[in-house]
Amino acid sequence: MDTTQATWSGPNRLRTSDAEREQVATILRAAMTEGRLTLEEGEERLGACYAAKYRDELLPLTADLPDHGRRALAETPEAIAEARRGVRRHAGFVVAMALLLTGLWVLSGAHFFWPIIPLLFLVAGLRRHARYGHHGHYHHGHRVAPWNAPGYR
Repeated sequence: MDTTQATWSGPNRLRTSDAEREQVATILRAAMTEGRLTLEEGEERLGACYAAKYRDELLPLTADLPDHGRRALAETPEAIAEARRGVRRHAGFVVAMALLLTGLWVLSGAHFFWPIIPLLFLVAGLRRHARYGHHGHYHHGHRVAPWNAPGYR
């Protein structure tokens, strides 16, 4: 028997958590909203989702959705709001560091504005976060680690 299947079936099955069930339910609701599932299919799958005790019971519920529904999950209003909050927190950190470094520069009396070097890296990181932080990289909003996600093997 395949060793990877042993953890998904038989006596070694992994139990699912409420957070994992809720994540799959959100995916199913998004699929219903997009029209990928009919109301009847969606309600049937939601019922199976909330009744699931093991992770392997959740996998078939999203197997026929594009990318197992993860793209739809990343485009929910909650995920978008969380991504915006993350960028705002990051921007606040960059501004605080800019003020701190500029204050240290003023106190040091140096002629060369040396804080520009770390600030370039901080601003580049912020730009990257703002540009790519919400495109398909939905991992902070639901607080489920990738290795605990229903589709992980």
